[in-house]
Amino acid sequence: MLEVRTRRGEPIEKALRRLKKKLDKEGTLKELRSRRHYEKPSERNRRRRRRSR
Repeated sequence: MLEVRTRRGEPIEKALRRLKKKLDKEGTLKELRSRRHYEKPSERNRRRRRRSR
């Protein structure tokens, strides 16, 4: 679980930016988006093969 603590006098926008960077680094959002819809195993394999080229 990610945690971002705001520093004294720090704007919320800056803390949100740090949170987004952490989420991106861990790949959390990418995984969440990929799990939104069911993907058949054959489609998953096809996508992986295309990506490896």
